[in-house]
Amino acid sequence: MPLYEYMCLECGAEFEKLVLRAGEAEEVRCPECGSGRLEEQVSSFASVSAGGAANCAPSGG
Repeated sequence: MPLYEYMCLECGAEFEKLVLRAGEAEEVRCPECGSGRLEEQVSSFASVSAGGAANCAPSGG
């Protein structure tokens, strides 16, 4: 899932938005001032995995 980073062109606030569905990035507004005038910054990806961590190494001696 893409994690978008934005900078508001009105108030200068920087924030991130995890986009869960197509077209949602077009609906993003600044959480500080509500403006839609945003500049997309360098972004990364977020991932979600099911299940817990597993220890594969033996613990005995």
